[in-house]
Amino acid sequence: MYGSIFHLSIQPGRDGAVRQLFERWDREHAPRVQGFHAAYLFKPDEQPDELVAVAIFADREAYRANATDPEQDRWYRELRALLTTDPLWEDGEIIHAAE
Repeated sequence: MYGSIFHLSIQPGRDGAVRQLFERWDREHAPRVQGFHAAYLFKPDEQPDELVAVAIFADREAYRANATDPEQDRWYRELRALLTTDPLWEDGEIIHAAE
């Protein structure tokens, strides 16, 4: 598996809008993305204007296909408008998972 952890610095009071944007992605985009497994959005206790997200894909190829999809780029631009700065991305192979 392959994925990304990304740190989001959101505009004050916009965490609900970010959550709604992620929920829309889940409904409209996720069903069409080959190899998509899961996504999580965390709100850290000590950082009210920060969110941390995780996206998990079957492999690097599925991740890259989504990352280069024009529809994904449109979604990202909507997300970016709710942030104070560009996200910090940490992409990599998932070497252990437990459920």
